Amino acid sequence: MAGATRRPYGVVTRGTTNPNRLRRVDNWIVATCGDLLRGAPDPLVVDLGYGATPVTAVELRARLATGVRADVRLVGLEIDPARVAAAAPAADPPGLTFARGGFELAGLRPVLVRAFNVLRQYDESEVPAAWRTMTAALAPGGVLVEGTCDELGRLGGWLLIDADGPRTLTLAARLATLESPAELAERLPKALIHRNVPGERVHDLIRALDDAWLAAAGYAPFGPRQRWLRAVQSVKDAGWPILDRPTRWRHGELTIPWPAVQPR
Repeated sequence: MAGATRRPYGVVTRGTTNPNRLRRVDNWIVATCGDLLRGAPDPLVVDLGYGATPVTAVELRARLATGVRADVRLVGLEIDPARVAAAAPAADPPGLTFARGGFELAGLRPVLVRAFNVLRQYDESEVPAAWRTMTAALAPGGVLVEGTCDELGRLGGWLLIDADGPRTLTLAARLATLESPAELAERLPKALIHRNVPGERVHDLIRALDDAWLAAAGYAPFGPRQRWLRAVQSVKDAGWPILDRPTRWRHGELTIPWPAVQPR
């Protein structure tokens, strides 16, 4: 493998993982990045920092192969050699393999990188350099999906990033267990999680969404999905540049351009 001897850049993560923990972001990747992968000469995807077990890498490969194209190749990268060795029995070459690597992506040139729950343990000041290292290794036109979620995948937030920097922020929740959109603040990406304070744009967004959720309480008898749809529409009507159509909102998602939430 080209670049396989390069020293991995980064530190070993906690490694916590669970089956289906990343299903929300995976389904979003299929819907949002599917065309990018379909048009790629080499549909290579990297799952960076898959954790102590390879289950989420296996799941991402399966979802992409079913929902995008059957010949997608996924490489799971981990800095810890023991994790790479432990993942080996789950490999299914050429579609699914595992190797040692960090933010430098082990010399690979993927079209898409998913880096989830990787940067949470870093200082906010270290995030831009990690982004730059990963995006510099992408294939032309490639993207990075970087974010975090809770242990069961009920709450999540992620950024879509390309060579020019972040493009969008997506917040996602399992609506059946959502008590308040304010809970999403706990799972903001590292670049934003310390910015949920008065005066910051992302704080204003979450407050607006929370207020709209409360105002939509009358929709609760029709189910949490209808209440969420009403809340998101209200936030959009108030002037926030919410992207996508209700077909995506129905999944408990909200996507917004980065300039609307980037730190001041």
